[in-house]
Amino acid sequence: MTAPSGFAPGHPGLAPTWTSSDKDLVGTALGSSRLWFTLGHGIVNEVYFPRIDIPQIRDLGFIVADGAGFWIEVKRQADYTLDIPAPGVPLPVIVHRHPRFSLTLRICVDPGRDVLRLEVELSGDPALRPYLLLAPHLGGTGWNNQAWAGRHRGRRMLSAQQGPFALALLGVDAEFRDALTATSAGHVGSSDGWQDFARHGRMSWDWHEAGPGNVALMAALPLRASLALGLSTSPQAAATLALSSLAEPFAAVSEQQAAAWNDWHAARVTRCGAFDLPAALDAQLRTSAQVLKTHSDKTFMGAMVASLSVPWGNQGDERGGYHLVWPRDLAECAQALLALGGEVEARAVLGYLMATQNADGHWLQNQWLGGRPYWSGVQLDETAFPVLLAVSLAEHGALGGMPVADMVRRALAFVLREGPSSPQDRWEEDAGVNPYTLAVCIAALVAGSALLPANERDLPLQVADFWNARLEDWCVARDSALGREHGIAAHYVREAPQEILACPAALKRHLAIKNRAEEPGLDATSQVGVDFLQLVRLGLRRADDPLILDTLKLVDALLKTDTPSGTGVGCRAPAAASPAAGAANRFSHAAGVGACRIHQTGRLARVRAGVRPSGSRVAALRRQAACCRRLGLDAARAHRASGRRARSAYLAAATGGAASEIRRREPWDRPANPAFGAGAARAQAGRCAASFLPGAGFHLARNGWGLAGRGFPVATGDLNPVGGGVYGLLPCQPT
Repeated sequence: MTAPSGFAPGHPGLAPTWTSSDKDLVGTALGSSRLWFTLGHGIVNEVYFPRIDIPQIRDLGFIVADGAGFWIEVKRQADYTLDIPAPGVPLPVIVHRHPRFSLTLRICVDPGRDVLRLEVELSGDPALRPYLLLAPHLGGTGWNNQAWAGRHRGRRMLSAQQGPFALALLGVDAEFRDALTATSAGHVGSSDGWQDFARHGRMSWDWHEAGPGNVALMAALPLRASLALGLSTSPQAAATLALSSLAEPFAAVSEQQAAAWNDWHAARVTRCGAFDLPAALDAQLRTSAQVLKTHSDKTFMGAMVASLSVPWGNQGDERGGYHLVWPRDLAECAQALLALGGEVEARAVLGYLMATQNADGHWLQNQWLGGRPYWSGVQLDETAFPVLLAVSLAEHGALGGMPVADMVRRALAFVLREGPSSPQDRWEEDAGVNPYTLAVCIAALVAGSALLPANERDLPLQVADFWNARLEDWCVARDSALGREHGIAAHYVREAPQEILACPAALKRHLAIKNRAEEPGLDATSQVGVDFLQLVRLGLRRADDPLILDTLKLVDALLKTDTPSGTGVGCRAPAAASPAAGAANRFSHAAGVGACRIHQTGRLARVRAGVRPSGSRVAALRRQAACCRRLGLDAARAHRASGRRARSAYLAAATGGAASEIRRREPWDRPANPAFGAGAARAQAGRCAASFLPGAGFHLARNGWGLAGRGFPVATGDLNPVGGGVYGLLPCQPT
């Protein structure tokens, strides 16, 4: 590369941003290449290397101009088509159309090199020429990038570097001759290529160097060119990769990848069998399978990011975006891969989850692929989902000898300690009892117990029974203003405040709806979402359950949205005149594929059939209630001694007070719940027989719950008075 000269003005450039998360397609190569690309608005958006969580460019787009004042940036005219050779084969052909031209872009990843290949062809008015615009964001940021428009071994080259990451873009014609006819480097907002055209109507600048800062690169192209964007540790190394890839015709690389993807789909069908689907639905299945495969990393086997995008990326330079690992998303993607016959891939996911589980049993809210945390919130469903994945693999006989008992034990112990209230719901906003989160936790306790030694299964099973029995007490609004408005006696709420575990009136308290321009100030009974459908997916409630059907009526009335593509659940802005204005505003992304079939285990099925506990079990339940009451008072004393008087009073009140007796209000003594059918019993917490779940922090002994094991919060005075500890296991409602 020749020595750069001619420093571009405007250092360090405007504050950087990412592109929109509105994507057309995501893709990668089936091979050793460690490169992933995204498309949006008809151009290349973020390109990731060498891991799927590190974007290296903001975008790579094109301008078409005549050099005499006419110019247009193709992504802004938004008149393009995108085609692929077959569903689930990410080899896009994009055609931008304008009355004066057609610009065709063909895109492919080199399967053996960290190189993105593009073929560019402009037709139409012979006075027009294409120009490319490249915005490096090396190392996942637009700051501190250094850019050069120079030469490498006699060829024009665009290059950039930031820390240990570098890129190089070169182009050739059909005879392998240099295809970059002019180049320039600049600072975004002052001396970049777009500013050049905006001010002069043509390419007039030829700055050779820019940065460190927010930089951009530009090159003039012939009517037809083959381009290669190489990524490596230095501009020279990236250029070597790019040029060696350009030595192979684009068509040959593309055809090889088309065959590889079609073979992958054929192998998938061989493993899981062909589905008898209409052609349109089968095409969607192939696309979904390809998207799942594309989101898998090639260094950290089993790791998958939530999305190759940065939400609201065009508003800032956030490093995380959605290209992080969320344990919930990862486990659900693994369930889908398993349903597609990907036992090896699903097992790799479980191995990655086992490697990144925290000592106390939970998983981080999200993390970089290497395990470093990004956000540190706690969402109980993210601890339960890996357990369900282990169960699903076991059901398929696909664990392959993986020792999962310790992982399951620690995960269930954390759920027991912290539940049933979660510090965050799955939307990462509110603390409380959420039907979706609670359903996943109950499922994990029931199904995961089968992976534990026999003498450790009783506690998770009994607590699951109890939470299942109380779910409607916590998560159902009865005779609410919202229900009366729509002629519904009862319905599931989006989220119940944490206090619901001790105070039934808590549903009428304000529950914030976050991430909105204006918070509508609604109570929990005035908010409805689709989280409750997870109860049906996991077999905890029947699809024809009256409460399920009535809540669906509310969803249809408040959230149903007709779009050009069909009817779905959409967003409704709060209306001041309507008490229903605060309905949940997001659609469930939970996968139904591979859901754990708890109803087939028989345990909760027996509960729903109205099996009444035996006399000895009733006595044990009452002993357990007294034990929990004693623990609550012990916790209250601990908080009082430490000066936390508010928590002390709350705990004492929630467990009945020092002098009062707790009367066990057994579910079989309650009026019949129409949601379960006349006379049907609810599930109950289990007997207080001798049992031990190592690591859970609890002993079940004949004399009640004891404070044994690490992590029980009463011992440290850190008991969450509504989210965990005693309340997570409180088997009674004070009267």
